[in-house]
Amino acid sequence: MRFLITDYDFHDVDLEIGVLRDAGLEVATAQCRTEEDVIAAAKGFDGVLTQYAPMNARVFDALPEMRIVSRLGAGFDTVNIADAHRHGVWVANSPDYGVGEVASHALALALSLVRHVAFYDRDVRASNWHFTSAGTLRRPSELTLGLLGFGRIGRRMAWIAQPCFKQILACDPYLTDGDFPVPVRRVGLETLFRESDLVSLHVPLNDETRGIAGASMLALMKRGSWLVNTARGAVADVNAVLAALDSGQLDGAALDVLPVEPPPPGHPALSHPRMLVTPHAAFYSQEAEQELRRKAVQNLVDWARTGRPRYVVSEGRS
Repeated sequence: MRFLITDYDFHDVDLEIGVLRDAGLEVATAQCRTEEDVIAAAKGFDGVLTQYAPMNARVFDALPEMRIVSRLGAGFDTVNIADAHRHGVWVANSPDYGVGEVASHALALALSLVRHVAFYDRDVRASNWHFTSAGTLRRPSELTLGLLGFGRIGRRMAWIAQPCFKQILACDPYLTDGDFPVPVRRVGLETLFRESDLVSLHVPLNDETRGIAGASMLALMKRGSWLVNTARGAVADVNAVLAALDSGQLDGAALDVLPVEPPPPGHPALSHPRMLVTPHAAFYSQEAEQELRRKAVQNLVDWARTGRPRYVVSEGRS
């Protein structure tokens, strides 16, 4: 069997190539950015390992031999699941590789906002040395943390953040009441935004969540509150976030993800004084990267051997 690595932003894909070749499978690499790139590069391959390359009906129509797509990541918004299902293509991912990293990154961003750490750093470098330079601070143990999405990462965030905050609220309509451990309080979407001092986003990107942290939800928040996004860039309406920062509705926002990555030069998110931006790095540690890559490529090996990947998102034809 033959597999293509459609694209990657790691320094190399020696690990993936080694795993496939050790299993007796053929492998080739590309750096596809468009549907046209994928169609041209993946002809004759049984499946692909993909990171950001688009996978949809146009690709599957042009490549009827393709039987499996394994994504380097937990999210799979670059793959049209309905299209894959219609074409009998298996879709797999790496759902649990960096849970601790993302949760700890989200907490680091949250505490940096609440304690104005990055804002102080900027002031000091501008020769402004005073403990009030970045504005009034509030005691974290008197604040409410709201978690939108309570899957693996949301639950880990609740666990590590609980000692820092007065209370934790969580909203996830796809869970039962028993999935919300004490002391986390389950609430609805509007209540989450209305009662939280800081909202941290932990939802997948789909039609339901696209732009969910937008103007209407931000308007419900307490004046001077905070927003953290380590989920997907399009989950938050960046223009609405910037407007909320300008109006003082938000005291600060921290984004690890943006709708377009990297953002174009001059993007206002990069220069706003109350915005923190990290380069889609929440998932990253040496260990998490290795785990991500090994699990994603192992999906292809398992499918080749057994007809089924280990981490199934959507089933294909046997």
